[in-house]
Amino acid sequence: MASVSYHISSLLEKMTSTDKDFRFMATNDLMMELQKDSIKLDEDSEKKVVKMLLKLLEDKNGEVQNLAVKCLGPLVGKVKEYQVETIVDTLCTNMLSDKEQLRDISSIGLKTVISELPPASTGSTMTANVCKKITAQLTGAIGKQEDVSVQLEALDILSDMLSRLGGTLYSFHSSILNCLLPQLTSPRLAVRKRAIIALGHLVLTCSGNIFSELTEHLLAELKKNESTSTTRTYIQCVAGISRQAGHRIGEHLEKIIPLIVQYCNVEDDELREYCFQAFESFVRRCPKEIDPHIPGVMGLCLKYITFDPNYNYDNEEEEEEEMMETENGEDEEQESDDEYSDDDDISWKVRRSAAKCLEAIVSSRHDLLQDFYKTLSPVLISRFKEREENVKADIFSAYISLLKQTLPIQSWLHASDAAGKDDVPLTMLRNQVPNIVKALHKQLKEKSIKSRQGCFSLLTELANVLPGCLADHIPALVPGSQSIPLLKGSEYYGPAFAFSVTIVNIKSPVIVPGPDPRTSYKPIGIVFSLADKSSSSNMRIDALSFLHVLLCNHQPEVFHPHIKSLLPPVVTCIGDPFYKITSEALLVTQQLVKVIRPLDKSCTFDAKPYVKDLFLGTLKRLKAADIDQEVKERAISCMGQIIYNLGDHLSTDLQPTLKIFLERLKNEITRLTTVKALTSIASSPLKIDLRPILGEGFPILASFLRKNQRALKLSTLTALDILVKNYSDSLKPAMIESVLTELPALITENDMHVSQVAIMFLTTLAKVYPSCISKISGSVLAEIFQLVHSPLLQGGALNAIIDFFQALVLTKTATMGYSELMKQLTAPIYSSGSAGASVTLHKQAYCSAAKCVAALSSACPKEAPTTVNQFIQEVKNPKSSSAVKVLAFLSLAEMGRTTNLSAQRELKTVILEAFSSPSEEVKSAASYALGNISVGNLKEYLPFMLKEIGSQPKRQYLLLHSLKEVISSSPADGLKPYVEDIWALLFKHCECTEEGTRNVVAECLGKLTLVNPSELLPLLKKQLSSGSPHARSTVVTAVKFTIADQPQPIDALLKGCIGDFLKTLQDPDLNVRRVALAMFNSAAHNKPSLIRDLLNTVLPGLYNETKVRRELIREVEMGPFKHTVDDGLDVRKAAFECMYTLLESCLDRLDIYEYLNHVEDGLKDHYDIRMLTFIMLARLSTLCPNAVLQRLERLIEPLRATCSTKVKAGSVKQEFEKQDELKRSAMRAVAALLTIPEVEKSPAMAEFSSQIRSNPEMASLFESIQKDSASLPTTEAMDMS
Repeated sequence: MASVSYHISSLLEKMTSTDKDFRFMATNDLMMELQKDSIKLDEDSEKKVVKMLLKLLEDKNGEVQNLAVKCLGPLVGKVKEYQVETIVDTLCTNMLSDKEQLRDISSIGLKTVISELPPASTGSTMTANVCKKITAQLTGAIGKQEDVSVQLEALDILSDMLSRLGGTLYSFHSSILNCLLPQLTSPRLAVRKRAIIALGHLVLTCSGNIFSELTEHLLAELKKNESTSTTRTYIQCVAGISRQAGHRIGEHLEKIIPLIVQYCNVEDDELREYCFQAFESFVRRCPKEIDPHIPGVMGLCLKYITFDPNYNYDNEEEEEEEMMETENGEDEEQESDDEYSDDDDISWKVRRSAAKCLEAIVSSRHDLLQDFYKTLSPVLISRFKEREENVKADIFSAYISLLKQTLPIQSWLHASDAAGKDDVPLTMLRNQVPNIVKALHKQLKEKSIKSRQGCFSLLTELANVLPGCLADHIPALVPGSQSIPLLKGSEYYGPAFAFSVTIVNIKSPVIVPGPDPRTSYKPIGIVFSLADKSSSSNMRIDALSFLHVLLCNHQPEVFHPHIKSLLPPVVTCIGDPFYKITSEALLVTQQLVKVIRPLDKSCTFDAKPYVKDLFLGTLKRLKAADIDQEVKERAISCMGQIIYNLGDHLSTDLQPTLKIFLERLKNEITRLTTVKALTSIASSPLKIDLRPILGEGFPILASFLRKNQRALKLSTLTALDILVKNYSDSLKPAMIESVLTELPALITENDMHVSQVAIMFLTTLAKVYPSCISKISGSVLAEIFQLVHSPLLQGGALNAIIDFFQALVLTKTATMGYSELMKQLTAPIYSSGSAGASVTLHKQAYCSAAKCVAALSSACPKEAPTTVNQFIQEVKNPKSSSAVKVLAFLSLAEMGRTTNLSAQRELKTVILEAFSSPSEEVKSAASYALGNISVGNLKEYLPFMLKEIGSQPKRQYLLLHSLKEVISSSPADGLKPYVEDIWALLFKHCECTEEGTRNVVAECLGKLTLVNPSELLPLLKKQLSSGSPHARSTVVTAVKFTIADQPQPIDALLKGCIGDFLKTLQDPDLNVRRVALAMFNSAAHNKPSLIRDLLNTVLPGLYNETKVRRELIREVEMGPFKHTVDDGLDVRKAAFECMYTLLESCLDRLDIYEYLNHVEDGLKDHYDIRMLTFIMLARLSTLCPNAVLQRLERLIEPLRATCSTKVKAGSVKQEFEKQDELKRSAMRAVAALLTIPEVEKSPAMAEFSSQIRSNPEMASLFESIQKDSASLPTTEAMDMS
């Protein structure tokens, strides 16, 4: 302690030195000391340091002053509260000083102190006391109105304080408001502006009364309209408040909007601009409240976006004609510009704010898309001619927003809706494309680079939204290779096709026919933007990226007439010194190659003349070693494409180029891209000769299988597969063996996808090189068998193994024949049944082994009957373990599905006997076997099964499961003769008291309905009026099974009558309502189009089910304890699950505020429902952040309650675990809320997050959640399928 004091004293002494360098160094050293966490000052040192620093603020040297101010920050946390108050008092007094420099430095000091004050939630009283001191002085300084610069600084500091510590100043809010309101009429605009900013920060934390007082004041002043200048300020203030706290101003909009509409018609451009800015902030921040006013606001925007009183657009075309007739057009244009110059014209600000407001409406109202295309789109298109560049950029931006809203949602959810309502806006857009191109065509002639970039951005978006829509307009966008005379009245009237394409800056001489040089034409289009010397880099990049989208989204034929003029500038761009242009040009070239010679269809276009230019341009980049990584990769991909499409035209150039690929393969940075390029070349239908590089390349590829890079392994396996298929005669056994040794390590359950690709490669080897298979080391097979017995094996990897076994058994290799493979497949299962078995296999392993057995049997039909007999004997043998029996039944099932097993007479009895087995697994496997064997022989087995179901009530459940397999797996034609019998039988059982049986019956009914929907669906509907709740619940569940995520014939019929089935949401029976919700959830998840139009009628019923029903809660006595049972919980849970699903599929049809009311209730409900609503809240934070922001205060309370709950000390372990899981889930929701932009402005959120930080338990939980979310994908989703 003493040494610190001594060191500080010596520094303070130096600070009094007359030498400014001494003072500077001493202050610098003091700052270093203060920044150390370990430093502790005694009272005397504190006093001296504070006094000295405040003195140094008045130092003559500016650098010393700056350092002294910086020291104040770390000092705040190191000294006692009264010292901080001393600092603040002095700084506030200095703020009123006559010396400008001292005022400035003191205001910086105050801002520094405020930024370092600890948040109020840490429990420190210092912050509150210091803030009150500052506020009292500042409001005084602001009110005096003597010196404007003092006022400005004071307002700045007050804004800082309100934004960071607004809640702490609660008691001062009223005096702050009274101090700020008069400043809105200050003669100085800067003061008004800063007062508006301060009010914006105030409304975030002030009470409802103060907010109402402020709004009433603003409304009263707006009505008075004393002067246009103050009215402007008040409208700016309303817009500022709306931007900061939109959720609070919503309730006052009804009064505000008519006033602002009225002021839009006042002849004052600045006032109109502020009116539109206010509208824009309302649209973005109060979407629900502004809804009824949208048509009116849109009408005003459309009126004023064309507001340009000082300019006559009608004369433009006539002027254009005159210009074309005269040589010196440009000079005339110059003169006319001078003549009409009008610096006072600010009407462009009105147009710009109207365009921005329109963009806000377009981007937030997807539901009005059709109206936009009727009214808004034509107006925006007509305004592409806007003369003011900034306004034009905003008009383009608004139209691009409209296109983005129109972009069809590419997802499985909407795949089935393709022919639905979403097509209407697309059709309307398609009809407007000619007008868009015509309007943009004029803009592409502009000298302005910004305008042309805007055109290309818009066209790029258009080509993405409507692929192929620009096919008829290519001549207007890409100049043709012929000169076309201009005709008045043609669609592209103006210097459209007559492009003076004497290409600039192209090294290889390319002669392109242009128009008569005696006529003055303006060249336009992509070629001009690429080749013009005055084009900026960004201009070229934008033109290339548009060209790339254009080439990808249109048929090759439409470009063929223009290749001659298009190709040279693109090749020139490949040689550009700026790497971004080169990179983009290589991407375009790669696409151009596909266009010049598409190999997937016959094409008459002759690509030969262009091959050399393309090849040499790309080769130069491929050879260069010192270029950007992206350019290297794209040059490799582009050359790969050239060889794939044009390899037969390269003759002697081909081999040296392939040698370069070999070099790139050896380089760690480029090897992955090269592997992909070689894969492409090897699969070319041109049969490119790769022999010269295979000898050296194959071992390199084999070595890649050892690398850690997963993408490299996968790409290499794909490349090897193609090479083995297409170049088998050029590969030597030694090459293949080098690869084989690497494969065992790749086949593992840790990475199923790599295993799958490796096994597919082995299958190719088995087919192409049967001889080398004998050399497959036992280790590869051992790994594959281990995979078969893994619980994780399914899907693609399992199918790959099945294909491999079939290919392997056909190679007729002695050591790997049918019997050997069967033995290896089944060995673990036979051994697991014995007493001392160490391995117990997962259920999935039995299914996988059975599928492999069936695959081997189908590959060797002669062996199959023996195998079937063997399995039947094993099932009959009483000594067989249940594991062996399960495998036998599952294998019989897989074999019986594809082959007729009617030769085995005793099969039926064996299966029926197994239904009485003590083991549940054996029963289930026997039931599965009966169903699948019946699929292979419906004629014999189905009548037998139906008879058994009727006569064997005890075995009914198992037999119904067998029937379900038959209905699921049989072709519809085969089932049709039996439909009536099955239907009648199922309806006998649909009122069964056992819920499990009813569910199987429902699944059978649903899947059977798909066989003949037009007849069976009405029968299901008829059954709805049945008296028994059991029957109704079975029917509704059956409908759930008719809904699949793929398009089906039943869809149209189902859409017509699903409303009737959904009426069961109002059913008096609780269980029927629960299954109705499950059916609704399935429809919303798999086929939203079925229910989208019914949501208005269904949602009230759905929301009704989320409420807690007191009458369904009962108390059950369990010995001495009373236990509460809520019979309505399952229904509520089902309702919340439906709500979650609707978020993903029908968000645009929900009133999100109504929806949030019910989420809010769910946050206070039972454990299960809270878990669900936390996940919903996290999802809502991403999908509609503005709405969540408006309700934040109400949503945070239940989260805070959950995170602060303590479990009673004597509770059981499960209770602690439950509570922990709840807290984690709530914390995930908090983490998601914190990602919302501007959430930090909410005082409730700021307070809660500081509470989390100050509580060690919550803080560590929050940190672990953040680590988890960093390692996981960003979207949090819940599987509801």
